[in-house]
Amino acid sequence: MTGSEALLKTLEAHGVRHIFGHPGGAIMPVYDALYDSPIQHILVRHEQGGGHAAEGYARVTGGLGVCMATSGPGATNLVTALADAMLDSLPILAITGNVPSPLLGTDAFQEADITGITMPITKHNFLVRNADDVSKTVAKAIAIALEGRPGPVLVDIPKDVQQAQTNAPIEQPKTKPARLEPNQAVIEKAAALIQSAKQPVLMVGGGACDAAPQILEFAKKTGIPVITTLMGLGNFPASDPQWLGMPGMHGSVASNRAISQCDVLIGLGMRFDDRVTGKTSRFAKNAQIIHIDIDTAEHNKLIPAYIAVHADSAAALEALTKHVSKLETPDWWTKLEDWKARQPKRPTWGAAEAIKMISSQLSGADIVVADVGQHQMLTAQLHPFEQPRKWLNSGGAGTMGFCLPAAMGAAVAIGSHDGGDAKGVRVIGIAGDGSSQMTIQELATLRKYDIPVKFAVINNGYLGMVRQWQEMFHSRRYSEVYLEDSNPDFPILASAYRIPGFAADNAADLEKCIRQWLEVDGPAVLEVRVPQEANVFPMVPAGKGLDEMLDDDPKFLEARELAKV
Repeated sequence: MTGSEALLKTLEAHGVRHIFGHPGGAIMPVYDALYDSPIQHILVRHEQGGGHAAEGYARVTGGLGVCMATSGPGATNLVTALADAMLDSLPILAITGNVPSPLLGTDAFQEADITGITMPITKHNFLVRNADDVSKTVAKAIAIALEGRPGPVLVDIPKDVQQAQTNAPIEQPKTKPARLEPNQAVIEKAAALIQSAKQPVLMVGGGACDAAPQILEFAKKTGIPVITTLMGLGNFPASDPQWLGMPGMHGSVASNRAISQCDVLIGLGMRFDDRVTGKTSRFAKNAQIIHIDIDTAEHNKLIPAYIAVHADSAAALEALTKHVSKLETPDWWTKLEDWKARQPKRPTWGAAEAIKMISSQLSGADIVVADVGQHQMLTAQLHPFEQPRKWLNSGGAGTMGFCLPAAMGAAVAIGSHDGGDAKGVRVIGIAGDGSSQMTIQELATLRKYDIPVKFAVINNGYLGMVRQWQEMFHSRRYSEVYLEDSNPDFPILASAYRIPGFAADNAADLEKCIRQWLEVDGPAVLEVRVPQEANVFPMVPAGKGLDEMLDDDPKFLEARELAKV
């Protein structure tokens, strides 16, 4: 067989059903072999969209997402998605073609040193020099992407290697490694500390998606309050009274105050990102910290751990649960309930109200995908996530343009585009007028494969989050953030792709439009036009600690003070 056939047969042996990609000269032999493969290829309109689609696929399944591109600009167009997957620990296999081996390093047409370019933003990468190495390299790449802390791996295959003949056997999937169990002595030490706590908190991150049952069991046995990070939303049900919300820059009052005043903080499957901690010297300064993570590189990287537990999240919690009992902390819960009642004042009509209205029409089974910006933070604050892997967003990289292709990948993963196993599960994308236009061309992909993503654009005529910062910290000097004068009419744009579009600019119209939008059999676009200068609160200003958060918009606070006078 050829190297291209070996590649595809290896993917088939490893259960790959879908590839998101775009052809070109240096990957053409693979596409020729793909013609006879049972793997379904989804032709995206831009390679970055293919990378984000693979991310969405991986996030909802917990398995591998696969994307493919040609050499040069095709490969470099994957870079943003690979960086995004690296920061959010998503198992992606990126396959790129390259110029024939004799031309490597000669500045040949559409040549790029993609392994050199992606070295800092992949878990590992490979340049395959011989067709006999194709199958074993791809199998090794898949294992690396999935094992331990997941991440993206790139395999670059020169065109002559794709065309060369090989008799090498097709590698079969390796046995899944046993989960990483914690050190028993460390667990006993951590359990003793937890048992002594008077004001404990459990903070759960995106690395604990597969530990939701263990999190619930531990929380119920101990009575400890639970915080879920932006990436961890859904790992503990939002409806549970022990849930305090999301922490960090736009976290809830209860979460940020609990972190600032707790005496023991358990960090589970998280990396203490700066958007979670605020000013690190002020983060949980009264607490002894237990940090549970599968990646030892995260221990003591930003926040010193009193006890570091190197283990799989589920295994660590199972072990801890055996050694702890109910904590009696009534005074702590009195404080927490008071803080939970503190909600920011919001305009009667705006992005928050629109997102709440959309959310109210969704079920706990639906998958919600956000782009990056004010709408992302509002969705994270307002939508009640009850299950893991139902919330997709670009957390670490904050990549605008993530939403539409990631939602597309999620919908393909659950089979909703071909009558598969997604009955009753919808994929809802929520983007801004700025972020949506970075990958809006993937509407064509939705139409081509009839992928039933329901895509909402919250249109405030600005790059809203940047405008908010310019208002608050740059004296309202709105520099290069105004979009209203050049935005498209989004329903008309959708119709150009032969996709139904709806628009609303008030609550009464929106209620009707949401029903129509969700009832469409296939993809649909909803534009919600909202006031231009609404802000997202609570907020921790850059360089400040969580205990210095602004729990409401200063404009509302000023109005209250004037009312008192």
